[in-house]
Amino acid sequence: MAVRDDILTFIRDHVDHPATARELAQLLRVPREERAGFTRQLKTLVSDGALLQIRGNRFGLAEKMDVVVGRLQTNPAGFGFVVPEHAERGRQDVYIAAANLKEAMHGDRVVVRIERHTDRGVEGRIIQILQRSQESIVGRFETDGAKLGHVVPFDRRVVTDVHVPTGEWSSAEPGDMVLVEITKWPTATRGPVGRVVEVLGRIDEPGVDTQIIIRKHQIPDTHSEEAVEEARRLGGAVQARDIGGRTDFRAVPTVTIDGEHARDFDDAITLERLGNGHYWLGVHIADVAHYVREGSVLDEDAYERGTSVYFPERAVHMFPSELATGLCSLNPRVDRLVQSCLMEVDRRGAVVRYEMHDGVINSDARMTYTDVNAILADRDEATMGRYVALVPMFELMHELFEVLHARRRHRGSIDFDLPETEVVLSELGEIEAIIPSERNVAHRLIEEFMLLANETVAAHLVAHGTPALHRVHEAPDPLKIADFEAFITTLGYSLAAEGRAPRPKDFQKLIDRIHGQPVERPIAALMLRTMQKARYDAAPLGHFGLAADHYTHFTSPIRRYPDLVVHRLLRESRQGGLTDGRREELDDDLPEVARHTSEMERRADDAERELLQWKKVRFMADKVGDEFHGYVTGVAPFGLFVELIEHFVEGLVHISSMADDYYRFLEQQHMLRGENTKRVYRLGDEVRVQVVRVDMERRQVDLGLVEILDAVRREARPRGPIRSTVKPKRAPRRAGRPGRRERTAGKKGGGGRRR
Repeated sequence: MAVRDDILTFIRDHVDHPATARELAQLLRVPREERAGFTRQLKTLVSDGALLQIRGNRFGLAEKMDVVVGRLQTNPAGFGFVVPEHAERGRQDVYIAAANLKEAMHGDRVVVRIERHTDRGVEGRIIQILQRSQESIVGRFETDGAKLGHVVPFDRRVVTDVHVPTGEWSSAEPGDMVLVEITKWPTATRGPVGRVVEVLGRIDEPGVDTQIIIRKHQIPDTHSEEAVEEARRLGGAVQARDIGGRTDFRAVPTVTIDGEHARDFDDAITLERLGNGHYWLGVHIADVAHYVREGSVLDEDAYERGTSVYFPERAVHMFPSELATGLCSLNPRVDRLVQSCLMEVDRRGAVVRYEMHDGVINSDARMTYTDVNAILADRDEATMGRYVALVPMFELMHELFEVLHARRRHRGSIDFDLPETEVVLSELGEIEAIIPSERNVAHRLIEEFMLLANETVAAHLVAHGTPALHRVHEAPDPLKIADFEAFITTLGYSLAAEGRAPRPKDFQKLIDRIHGQPVERPIAALMLRTMQKARYDAAPLGHFGLAADHYTHFTSPIRRYPDLVVHRLLRESRQGGLTDGRREELDDDLPEVARHTSEMERRADDAERELLQWKKVRFMADKVGDEFHGYVTGVAPFGLFVELIEHFVEGLVHISSMADDYYRFLEQQHMLRGENTKRVYRLGDEVRVQVVRVDMERRQVDLGLVEILDAVRREARPRGPIRSTVKPKRAPRRAGRPGRRERTAGKKGGGGRRR
């Protein structure tokens, strides 16, 4: 029976109209005994969005019917946009008016018919829901006077409440945050119906915020009993039978270097100088693939998650702790299995030889970034004395780091050195302080070694024709580059690409030119937005930001599923290569693995960012009325985004608070400009702001520009009675005394305005 790609190819090449399943089966000469399976394949293609089923049970190519398949992103105001799955075809996001949303909810995978093209973009109507994004919603449980229950979604993009019938409330009380399972999807005449399946607690209770974000983003919080039991059966120590046939690195001085609070260590370093003056660098990565077999319960659990997620208070690990912090963690002074990439690096930083091994190590020390920095930068005698036997290796590491970093910069790899932050939490999980995080030489040298190992492994896989997952970062969109160039030109800078597509080196040269200048922040911030987002792909498309032809993720299989896939493929390629059948299987599977893991990475990033922002908003709750200095980090038609210098918290100066003038948004210049005052607020400007309001419902800090607030207050300050220069009109005189109405009318008609 024909496979799905064959069916699509045949329809594209030979069928010029929507056809029934019977017609297609006849044209494809599908045997009668296989037609039921063929019809199921057609239905699958409809579910995937490749085919569209229309009236008369006819099937047509979605791409030829002016429809788009994508995810719906709704706005709290009620309208939405559908983001096409195949943006490479030049599709724009499709605007969906509230009336055209049908029964779709935020995040649903839908089919949209394009209805018209306007100057503002493409507009459409949802005609089919292919896949619901979520079967449960987190929100606040409430009741009305008639004892009818409903859940107000925490995610404001879910624009309709969920009705909860009596008897389906569980133990929820009004005001509780709950998880409600959808039992009936919305229709044209009513909203969704559900039942409470979990009560999370009050929104201000410790830890509830983390649980809310986990549920909102549908991150699996616990591992299945089967996965935990499978991990326990592996034991806590390396067995002698596992070591056989491996390269033994246990006698080689080995260290791990991580943060003070890290609990899982998946990379270790060895380094020595060879007789020819070259460096022999070993990057040894926990061999998770030895224990987690493809298709096992542990593997399926890890694939579902795609990555570990790191919140301020806790981490949601991809693997159970028995593996993540136990058997697969390169803890000191115990044997651990590794996959090793050993590289001979010459004095210019080029890898002139490399080896791949299944190995075993025994780490000599669990080092922290702080201790290594104390040795290399501070030359702290106490720390150097504590690790006296390892100090020469750390000094050699620093020497190699300088060589590698210089080489990478020379080829044009882009290094953004923007300040990052870390939060100090109380015992209740609330932010006590937000401080700049220090990225010292120890962080940098480990990063450099990991980059080199990832690049070497990627080149090895490509050279041997091994299917793999690659970490790709494509060149920026030309339109975004044009906008970026237009903006920096107004500041006196340029990429100097001279009519050609800019290279990574052009961006790095610009970063060097603006370093330490007032314009550094706005240009670097906009440059980041100009770049594409890195993702996973089955094709080796290169990494623009690193100026690397080939790149992959090899160094963190405890925390990232793509690294685990790369480890498996490395071993397969070393142990006799891949059969044609296995290559065909991988060619079919890897694109979907790349798509899924990229999506899970974005989910983790969004969840981490949202919880941190929420905690920052709560941190600002007692600072209403306080004034701070900040930088404009974003400019939009509705106002300015400003990051406070002191607390690294971002807030919004809504344009409605800029009441001293009418401000116009100039998109290319990333500025708001007053029509009368000509006052300008541009991306990167330093401003003084006041905290006007902390909106816990929208989780937003509202700011006001102090100079405008002061000006408006001065204008509104009472200045004593003001008399009009306009003479009042006299009422027509009548005989006799004027009546009460006339006297009253005379007072009201006096022409003066009350101030």
